[in-house]
Amino acid sequence: MITVQEFCKAEEVDEDSVYGVFVSYIEIYNNYIYDLLEEVPFDPIKPKWNSCSTPMRNTDFVPPQSKLLREDKNHNMYVAGCTEVEVKSTEEAFEVFWRGQKKRRIANTHLNRESSRSHSVFNIKLVQAPLDADGDNVLQEKEQITVSQLSLVDLAGSERTNRTRAEGNRLREAGNINQSLMTLRTCMDVLRENQMYGTNKMVPYRDSKLTHLFKNYFDGEGKVRMIVCVNPKAEDYEENLQVMRFAEVTQEVEVARPVDKAICGLTPGRRYRNQPRGPIGNEPLVTDVVLQSFPPLPSCEILDINDEQTLPRLIEALEKRHHLRQMMIDEFNKQSNAFKALLQEFDNAVLSKENHMQGKLNEKEKMISGQKLEIERLEKKNKTLEYKIEILEKTTTIYEEDKRNLQQELETQNQKLQRQFSDKRRLEARLQGMVTETTMKWEKECERRVAAKQLEMQNKLWVKDEKLKQLKAIVTEPKTEKPERPSRERDREKVTPRSVSPSPVPFLFQPDQNAPPIRLRHRRSRSAGDRWVDHKPASNMQTETVMQPHVPHAITVSVANEKALAKCEKYMLTHQELASDGEIETKLIKGDIYKTRGGGQSVQFTDIETLKQESPNGSRKRRSSTVAPAQPDGAESEWTDVETRCSVAVEMKAGSQLGPGYQHHAQPKRKKP
Repeated sequence: MITVQEFCKAEEVDEDSVYGVFVSYIEIYNNYIYDLLEEVPFDPIKPKWNSCSTPMRNTDFVPPQSKLLREDKNHNMYVAGCTEVEVKSTEEAFEVFWRGQKKRRIANTHLNRESSRSHSVFNIKLVQAPLDADGDNVLQEKEQITVSQLSLVDLAGSERTNRTRAEGNRLREAGNINQSLMTLRTCMDVLRENQMYGTNKMVPYRDSKLTHLFKNYFDGEGKVRMIVCVNPKAEDYEENLQVMRFAEVTQEVEVARPVDKAICGLTPGRRYRNQPRGPIGNEPLVTDVVLQSFPPLPSCEILDINDEQTLPRLIEALEKRHHLRQMMIDEFNKQSNAFKALLQEFDNAVLSKENHMQGKLNEKEKMISGQKLEIERLEKKNKTLEYKIEILEKTTTIYEEDKRNLQQELETQNQKLQRQFSDKRRLEARLQGMVTETTMKWEKECERRVAAKQLEMQNKLWVKDEKLKQLKAIVTEPKTEKPERPSRERDREKVTPRSVSPSPVPFLFQPDQNAPPIRLRHRRSRSAGDRWVDHKPASNMQTETVMQPHVPHAITVSVANEKALAKCEKYMLTHQELASDGEIETKLIKGDIYKTRGGGQSVQFTDIETLKQESPNGSRKRRSSTVAPAQPDGAESEWTDVETRCSVAVEMKAGSQLGPGYQHHAQPKRKKP
C-alpha cells in the first residue's frame, strides 16, 4: 500500500552527522492524555468477555493510566512516560500509526457512524547528532544535538447535542471536545489581539491539555498549519460559518520562527578522513615528484668482464644522488624546523586568542544568564501584576454592580420612608385635630357639670344655713323674724382655724459622731500559701460589703495574660452583676491553673463565692414622708399618710372659688411621674 517516491527522499544531507527517527501516538480524551502505543495485557477500551458472553468481574479490567505533561529545562512541553518507537523506514512508521489507530476511541452518533471522541496527535521526531573530530563516534555534547518534531493533529469536530442526540458518556465527551476547541479559539484571539494592539495579555494555554501541549508552537518555536473541514450541505450553514470565522482568525496570527543554530567548531569531511584513498585521476604522487628531481642513472649493463667504465659512472651518479639527497634532507630539516617554529608561534597566538575569547565568552554568558534571570523575573512579575489587575478589575466590576444595586435599594427605601413620613404627618394632623376637638368637647362638658354641681351645692348650703338660723332664732329669740340670705362678706371675715397635725418623724439613721469608724472585715482565702491571679476587670466598682476577699501575694490584673498565669497556681475572677432587688451582687469565681502539653496554661473553675449587701428587715424601701408647712401660730403638723392627709386637709369656707363657704387649705397633691 505504501510506495516511497523518489522526490520524497531528502537530498543535500550533512554526511558528518547521524540521524534517528522516532514516532509516538497519543490521544486527548476528556482532557486526559493516553498513550496509544502503550502495551497493555488486554484491550484498554473495552472490558474482557468470557465464554458465556458476559463481562468479567471488575477486578480483571484495568483502565489505561493517563499521562502527565512536563516541561524540560528549555521550556519545551512533552508527555512524560510516552512510548517512542524508532523507525528505519516509512513502512515501519505507518505500521506503528495503524497499531495506535486501532486503540483510538470512536463511537456511533446520530450524524456519524464512527465519530472521533478524542483529539489524536501523531508525533514524528528527527534527531541529528554530529560526529566527533575523528569522524568515528557521535559527539557527546548535548548542546550540539538538534531535535526537530512534526506533530500531525486530528481534532475532533465540534458537536451540537440537539443534532447528535448524545446522552450519558457521549454527552460528556461532546462537552469536553467543545470546551477544548473553545479554549483553542480563545488562545488564538488573545494572540491576535497582542500582535495587533501591542498588548501583553496572558494566553490561557493551561485551560486545556490540547493548547498546553502545543504552547511552544504558538510562542515562536515552530510553524503551525491548520486544515479546516466543512460540510457543503445547506443544513450545516451555521456551523460552517463559525468554522470559517475561526479559520479567518487563525490566518491573522503570525508566529515568528527562531533561526536555526549552525554546528560550529568542526571541519567538514570528518566521516571519510581516516578511510584509505588512492590517487585521484592523473595526479602524480609526492614520491614520484621527488624521484624525478634526481639525475638519471646511467646504463648498468656490464657486457664485458674488462669493462671498467660502467661501475665508476654508476658510483659517481649514486654519489651525486646521495649528496643531493643529503642536501634535500638538510633543507627539509631546516624548513621543517622553521615551519615548526612558525606553527608553535601560531599555536601560542591561537591559544592566547582562545583564552581571551573564552574569558570574554564566559563574561558574556554570565551577563546573558543574568539578563535571562532578570527577564524571567520581570516576566513572572508582569504576569503576577496582570493577574492582580484582572482580579482587581473583576472585583471593581462586582463592587460597582453592588454599589448600583445598593443605590437603587437606597432610593427605594428613601421613597418608602418619605411616603411613611407623609402618612405619619397626615395621621398626626388628623389625630391632633381629633384630640383638640375631643379636649374642647370634654372641657365644655366639665365646665357644665362643675357649674351645675356648684349651683346644687350652693342651694343645699343655703338651705342648711336657713335651717340653722331658724333653729337659732327659735332657741334665742322668741319673736319671729324674716329669714335672710347669709352674707358672703361676713363669712369671709370668719376664718376657721385648720387642724394642727403633729410633725412627721423621718426614718433616718443618724450615726454617732464620736463612735469609731467601722473597719471592713476581710475573709482570708483557704489556699493562702498558693500564688493567685486576682483578675479584676476595669469596669468593677467598690461595694460596701463587710466581707471582702483578701489574698496575700496575689498578682492583680485587669486582663488575663499568659505571663501572669505562668507564675501562679490559682485563679480568681471578680464578676459583678445587678440583682433583682437593685443591689450589686459580686461573684468570686475560683479555679486551678494547669500547664498544657503545647506549653500554655489552662484554667479549671472549681468554686464560686457570692457577696451581696442586704438590709436586716429584708427590704430597703422606705415610705416617703412629706413635712407639712409651718402654721402661722408656730405649731407643727403631725406626720400622716396620703389617705389621712386627703381626709383632713380639705375644708370649705364662705367666699372661696369652689363654692359658697368652701376654701382649700391643704397643699396641692403632686402627681406621680
